[in-house]
Amino acid sequence: MELAVFFAEVDAQPWAELQHAYGSAADVPGCLRALAGDEDEASEALSELYGSILHQGSVYEATARAVPYLARLAAAGHHTEDLLVMLGGIAEGGEDQGETDEAACRAAVVGQLPLVLGWVADEKPGLRQAAAWTAAMTGASGPVLPALRSRWAQETDPVVRAELLGAIAHLDPAGSAAEATGAMGAGEPAEVRIAALLAGVDAGRPWTPAHHEAMLTLLPADGLVANRLDQERNEPLQYVVESLLFRDTPEDREAAYALLDAALRSSGPDARAEALWAAETACRLSRSAPERLAAPVRALIADPAAVPAAYPLLTKLGAHGAAAAPVLARLAAGEGDPADRALEALVAVAPAQAAPILARDLGQRPRALGAACGFPRRAAVAPSFPYDPELLDAIRVRLGAGDLEGNEPIWLTVLLGAWGSRASSALPELRSALPRFPKVVPKALAAVCPPEHRAKTAELLTAAARSGPKAGRLAAARAVHDLTGDTAPLLTATAAQLAAGGFDVREAAGIAGELGPEAADLVPALRSALTAPGVNRTIPQLDGDVEIATALWRITGDAAEAVPVLAGVLAAVEPAWMRWTFIHAARAAALIGEAARPLVPALECLLADRQQTPAAVLALHAIAPESLDAPRLAGLLLDSAEADAEPVTAIEALVALGPTALTDEHLSRLTALAERDLRVTASGLESGIAPADERLRDRAREAVRTLRPHGPH
Repeated sequence: MELAVFFAEVDAQPWAELQHAYGSAADVPGCLRALAGDEDEASEALSELYGSILHQGSVYEATARAVPYLARLAAAGHHTEDLLVMLGGIAEGGEDQGETDEAACRAAVVGQLPLVLGWVADEKPGLRQAAAWTAAMTGASGPVLPALRSRWAQETDPVVRAELLGAIAHLDPAGSAAEATGAMGAGEPAEVRIAALLAGVDAGRPWTPAHHEAMLTLLPADGLVANRLDQERNEPLQYVVESLLFRDTPEDREAAYALLDAALRSSGPDARAEALWAAETACRLSRSAPERLAAPVRALIADPAAVPAAYPLLTKLGAHGAAAAPVLARLAAGEGDPADRALEALVAVAPAQAAPILARDLGQRPRALGAACGFPRRAAVAPSFPYDPELLDAIRVRLGAGDLEGNEPIWLTVLLGAWGSRASSALPELRSALPRFPKVVPKALAAVCPPEHRAKTAELLTAAARSGPKAGRLAAARAVHDLTGDTAPLLTATAAQLAAGGFDVREAAGIAGELGPEAADLVPALRSALTAPGVNRTIPQLDGDVEIATALWRITGDAAEAVPVLAGVLAAVEPAWMRWTFIHAARAAALIGEAARPLVPALECLLADRQQTPAAVLALHAIAPESLDAPRLAGLLLDSAEADAEPVTAIEALVALGPTALTDEHLSRLTALAERDLRVTASGLESGIAPADERLRDRAREAVRTLRPHGPH
């Protein structure tokens, strides 16, 4: 290839007019040039192209335009293997039809198949492997499968052979049974046997005792796929367990748990490590997992040396891992981070045993303290860590320590607040800590304060609200209100925060709304804090406007001001970015009710987004119930719940629609949400998935009882 002619052709393309992940694709020609340069320049160019035209698997209009040039550089011997893999990545997330960038990119790579397939029989194993994977990613089974099967019949390199089998199974799941079954035999290399097992799982074939035994004999299996280009299956045991659980049948669940039971009892630490990770995945996916895994975990902890590797799993098992408590208690009695990690796990499986141990060296146990406070699992729920007098004494000492910083003051005060008046002996330390931690101490002070100390505590907090550090004045004023019902300090602090503007407006407006008519004097400040119509408002500004509109309604009962504000928010032009703002606006509209009727068209538009559907239905039901197609909306709400899109709100909306809105099919789907084994909640912080799903299951069961034709049982 004559590079000068080649790059003249590259330069003739309108790259500046094309788009990639970072905007204009004007930098693509430079990257292509660098691929033909020295090693350092080429390496950097590859990295830049992965970031721009194949950004985290996403493709763009510039990507399809670059494909022929990437292929020609590969054909000329410039980083051929690397560029082949890039072409495979471009095709991987594509579509076979349509006018999308994804479809254009896949078609562009399909256009290079004659070149790609020529490498399937190359003398270099790396090129054969890359060519097999890239060809499969095009989805063009017609021209690709014969070439792959022809190579499969003569390939001897284990990794290439595994890649070929994976590629054949990807293109022809049903028709690959013969290759996969034959490849499970002991005569094949381990890399090929694991590929055969994974191919069978992907094709949905039954998991038999033969598969079970083969999987166990191949553990640890991660290394067998380490050199594969198929990264989706780079943790085979975890992948198999996940796939079996997703089938959601009793037989496949039993197969998954039998496999985990045996794998967790493995004698080798590497095999156990893979089993532990797969077991964690099972806890994330399956409601029955914690109970089902209790027995193999009891066997695992018979070897104390194996316990530290099991800490993450034990935290997910909770009380089902209580058998590990004695070992964890011994390990937690040590020093430093290892002891802290053991105590963190003990907090999850046996909190009553953990409390006195936590008290002994509280300042050196940040992980365990955070877990005791529900961080981050129950961020929105009061912690349920048991009251312990020794721990209370330790907290009192820590509140006066000079090295108290970071999250520790938050966690200490959260625990005290959850214990309430039982922690009243900490009043002196909390009062002393108030100037140092003005944002977190007031709430705890109000929570622990017994009646006989309310006057003195309120006096201290009132002074903090008037003249203490500005960052804590609103918290102090709220605490005064909680203790005494006095609104004067709270009104003053809220007005000041509204006047300050910025991110604090939403919080201040929320407080004003909670006060209702008592906050009538704040109406002018609320109006002044609204952003000007027509300006390019940020999401925090729009969220603040929604909260202000809600406050104005709650204070005045007059929708004349609130509804136009909400209409302006719902008219924002970037719906993808405004999703949660629109949800907040819909909830505000639901509060207003019939007087928010002008918002109905905008709210109906929200029904197209599953995340927004539940709040929109609640709003429409509150505003114009007579106009609703309730059975249709019930179906949309169940779609949202099943997709983990605001499922709790979706169930709330189903209950609001009432029994007449639900068909037998709807009730069946709702019952499945409550009783199925697969978790509904699948997003959010991993440590919070199971608790959130348990709360959802309780809500769903209650809703089923409420919505049955014959009423609650």
